[in-house]
Amino acid sequence: MRILLTGGAGFIGSHVADLYIKEGHEVLIIDNLSSGRVENINKNAEFEEVDIRDYDALLKVFNRFKPDIVNHHAAQISVVYSMQNPNLDIDINIKGTLNLLELSRVFKIKKFIFASTGGALYGEPIYLPADETHPILPLAPYGIDKEASEHYIRIYANTYKFDFVILRYANVYGPRQDPFGEAGVVAIFTKRMLEGKECFIFGNGEQKRDFVFVQDVAQANLLALNYAPKNGILPVFNIGTGRLTSVNTLFGTLCKLTGYEKEPVYKPKREGEVFEISLSYEKAKKHLGWQPTYTLGKGLLETVNWFKQKGG
Repeated sequence: MRILLTGGAGFIGSHVADLYIKEGHEVLIIDNLSSGRVENINKNAEFEEVDIRDYDALLKVFNRFKPDIVNHHAAQISVVYSMQNPNLDIDINIKGTLNLLELSRVFKIKKFIFASTGGALYGEPIYLPADETHPILPLAPYGIDKEASEHYIRIYANTYKFDFVILRYANVYGPRQDPFGEAGVVAIFTKRMLEGKECFIFGNGEQKRDFVFVQDVAQANLLALNYAPKNGILPVFNIGTGRLTSVNTLFGTLCKLTGYEKEPVYKPKREGEVFEISLSYEKAKKHLGWQPTYTLGKGLLETVNWFKQKGG
């Protein structure tokens, strides 16, 4: 299939691109390289440096490539930044998605696959692990904008007769994750530990997350390609492990893997972030045929080894 993949120079998107190409699909990556990296781009993919907010530039790409599938990973991903600049979050995460949906309508694509969020969407959970029927109670604009995008996708798909799959990610980690931004505590800790620098924990460190390895996430995107719509089944799937790990526990595990001996520096908690979240993957297992295969220990070891090979 011909797949247009937004954000394909980024952390998650580049792993998705690699797997799609390995399976024989033709991939065109669009990325504005604001956070993505050229070195992440698969050499067998086509690449266009395009911002999803630029409708005219997107139109040229769609007109030339004529994709069967749109896989949308490009986004502003920082919960904290969305609190500081909600207008920009809307501009990228809602308006950018709408540009892609409009062109998906015009060019009559077959399927739209969307990278959404679990933790930021559900907010502070009423029960754990949260499933797809959990009330949506976001604490930050980032979660609100992902929810809005999900609604737009569903409306466009139902109105203009193309399929869609929405994947709600837990906390994704692994090789290629940006160690400099607000997102990605595993990458941030790993790089700073290998460089012998102080590590900061916001809050008391007992906040808990569901960490899912990026290769497992890429596999979910592969399965989404061939997912057939089923009557009465909304194609929205959590992609997580259902397990809780505290930031303090994560810190301790990474200390052992990197040989880091300093104590963490605790700072005030950040607004907009949930305290505790894990995602049930039972629906994805039953209907998408997906389940996590990496333990946290195995995934962290691969991540640390990758950072070591890259020189920290």
